[in-house]
This record gives sequence, structure tokens and C-alpha cells, in this order.
Amino acid sequence: MWIDSHAHLYADVFDEDREEMLKCAMEAGLEAVVLPNIDLDSIDKMFELTAKHSGLLYPAVGLHPCSVGEQYEEQLKRLETYLDREEVVAIGETGLDYYWDKTTVNLQKEALRIQIEWALDMNLPIILHARESLDDLIDLISEYQETALRGVFHCFTGTVEQGKRIAELDFYVGIGGILTFKNSGLDQVVGELPLDRIVLETDAPYLCPTPHRGKRNESAYTALVGKKLAEILGIDVNTMAQQTSENAQRLFGI
Repeated sequence: MWIDSHAHLYADVFDEDREEMLKCAMEAGLEAVVLPNIDLDSIDKMFELTAKHSGLLYPAVGLHPCSVGEQYEEQLKRLETYLDREEVVAIGETGLDYYWDKTTVNLQKEALRIQIEWALDMNLPIILHARESLDDLIDLISEYQETALRGVFHCFTGTVEQGKRIAELDFYVGIGGILTFKNSGLDQVVGELPLDRIVLETDAPYLCPTPHRGKRNESAYTALVGKKLAEILGIDVNTMAQQTSENAQRLFGI
């Protein structure tokens, strides 16, 4: 059985066949999927979906760095009202994104710190997005090393050194479809990371793994990522499924 630790299955692209897609995911061995929120527009749809599939889909509450603007404080105040729902398993997705708009970096950091405080107050893990910002994000999280902060750097594509720094912070790395991409270089990194600090993810509908690259990603493809990781590390696929699922269960309490 597999766990997809990061997917946006509430996205509009699934509206036409969402139930069929979820059925395929379960047939592929998926036992749980964590759904990180991205903004105010998505949160109600996300909770409707997780309520309909309780026990399979688990919600996380957060504001994506690409959704952070001048009104971020008001957005966060409204999102905070959802935190009292007992089914919430994490804060996120939040983090830093320097790819799309560097003019909002300071706002992103302020929004992230607010969400870190949520995670600490609620004793929940935090789901971190890092695009062209990994060193800065690791440095920021390092400021909280003496606290109980924990979580995952999702869509990890960093170096061995960065991965080890993340593990030293008591955080996990999320490995997804990029692992299957030719010349991604990630296959040279994962073998140097502690397996008990790796969780699998799809980031569906994005970053679809080989051999479906370029198409819509789905949670069923978690198994493709897991099989590729097992091949790289030279371990049994069932062992990989068990270990990465135990990691995700430990992180999210599911």
C-alpha cells in the first residue's frame, strides 16, 4: 500500500472524472492522500472532497507562496478559521517561491512565519514549497531548530548536502515524479539520504512521472515513483511501500 503525501485532487482538471481517478488510485494500492490547500478559492472545495472520502483523503490548511500578495494577512486570518477542524493533518502548503515573482519575497517570509506559528500552536507538521529558494528556506527553518517544528520539504530536487541538512532539522523530503525524469540528477541524490526521512508524492495534477510525462498526474502514479526509488536503492518494492508509508503515517499522524 502507498501513501501520496502531496496532491491537489480538488483541482478543476479532475472535475470530469474525479471519482474514477480515485477508484484507479485505490486499485493501484493507495491507502491515503494528503491534500494541501493553496488559497481561499480552493479551501471549501478541498474540504468537501476530503469529507466525502474520509479515511482516504486528508486536508491541510495553508497559503501557497505564489498566492501571497498585499492582502496576505487578511487571507491568513480567514484561513485560520478552518484550523479548528479535527480532520486537518498539516499546515500548508506554504514556503518560498523565487521563480515567479521575487517582489513578494518579504511578504512570503512573513506569511510563512505566521503559518509556522500555526504549526507550532496546533502541533501539526508543515508542508513546505521551495522553488529556487531551497537554501533560504532551509536557513529560515533552521531558526526554529530548538522548537518542535516538523514537516516536509515537498518536491525535493536539491543536493545531497541540502537533503542531509533537512534530515538534521527533523524534516522529511517529498520525492515525486521528477525522480523518473531522464537526467534529473535526483537518482544520484536519493541514495545518499536516509530512507526513514523520505515520503512519496505526486503533486497531482502536476509533474507526471515517466512514462506518462506531459500528461495529467494522478495519485495512482505514486506507485511508479515508489518503484523507481526501489530500483535505484536496490530494495524490494513491498519494502519501499511499507517504509515510505510508515514515514508518512508518522509525519501526518494518519
